[in-house]
Amino acid sequence: MYPAYPAPTAEALAHYDAMVSFMREEVFPAEAAYETFRHEAAPGDHTVPPVVEELKVKARERGLWNLFLPSESGLTQLEYAPIAELSGWSLELAPEALNCQAPDTGNMELLHLIGTDEQQATWLRPLLDGEIRSAFAMTEPRVASSDATNIETRIVRDGDEYVINGRKWWISGAADPRCKVLIVMGKTDPEAATHRQQSMVIVPTDTAGVDIQRSLPVFGRQDQHGHCVVELTDVRVPVTNILGEEGGGFAAAQARLGPGRIHHVMRALGAGERALAMMVARVQERVAFGKPLADQSAVRERIAESRIELDQARALCHHAAYVVDARGNKEARHLIAAAKVAVPRAVLSVIDRSIQVHGGAGVSDATPLSMLYGWHRAMRLFDGPDEVHLTTLGRAELNRTPLFDLPESIFSQFD
Repeated sequence: MYPAYPAPTAEALAHYDAMVSFMREEVFPAEAAYETFRHEAAPGDHTVPPVVEELKVKARERGLWNLFLPSESGLTQLEYAPIAELSGWSLELAPEALNCQAPDTGNMELLHLIGTDEQQATWLRPLLDGEIRSAFAMTEPRVASSDATNIETRIVRDGDEYVINGRKWWISGAADPRCKVLIVMGKTDPEAATHRQQSMVIVPTDTAGVDIQRSLPVFGRQDQHGHCVVELTDVRVPVTNILGEEGGGFAAAQARLGPGRIHHVMRALGAGERALAMMVARVQERVAFGKPLADQSAVRERIAESRIELDQARALCHHAAYVVDARGNKEARHLIAAAKVAVPRAVLSVIDRSIQVHGGAGVSDATPLSMLYGWHRAMRLFDGPDEVHLTTLGRAELNRTPLFDLPESIFSQFD
């Protein structure tokens, strides 16, 4: 394919400019209040810092709301990418301020695509309005959940209800007091074809038998929204809570994860840019052995390598976004997989270099670098680990028809 990206619309450019102003005027100044609130609370406290809701109001007033969803914002994925990147500069505040935070965006995409009118009125509308939050309950501790066909949670029909039993973990967002609904992945028919055994069911968090347990830390750090163990014991919900159709869970999961992966990638680029900006500022002000670090050729090389890696990663991300717009998620799946591998790797390299030039401050909570490193290292696991994406990409490449017939191999002379 010969890509020729369309120019952004005037509306997209206006949103970008508005986002730059919002970050400068509202988000960065609010980070201190957020961190102070989290520091004063107990480590395992998941209360929402008030500044989060304040920022949501301000973002909505500026028209920066639900930009991830084309039907709501009018933006293409390629137009959204630079705006999402800006939000990645402040991962704990900006995405949620725009109502563009995971896992809600993926859940909203699902409800938008395959939810019934009743499901959309009950759950999608409050999510789009930022009134509630949600979680996606797929991963399980006893199986390799990177292959969704392994899921063991059972969803058994009993008359007009489904009865759900299973144990989930790493259920992001479930500790947040605003989390009111889970989308649960489980098996409705273990005897069906491998990819038709799974279904998704909407489960309100206050349903009897839903036990949201401990939140798992990431490299020792508790996120505000939590990553929880969730026990489901004889949980009963109406059959009308099925999302899509019985047996459609695997396909729905793939549809959900595609946009989710590329949105994570977009935001990651912003975190990388922040780390690079911090590196540049640090080496210009820090003096060692009689001269600024910036005067050392090795340091300049690290900065140059960081710029190259981020720009390469961005090009891959934007190409994937363009193909999503032009040909759909399915056609873009390999590019999304490539970006999901390449971008966190690049961003981690940049963050690591920035940590190095910050010394002890880089590994402490004196800077956001250690938090950024932990999150993006975890990103190489969530939404599919690197190995899964690489296997898929390798298989696709082996099956690809070369553009040209290759010249006769030198080895043919030994036949």
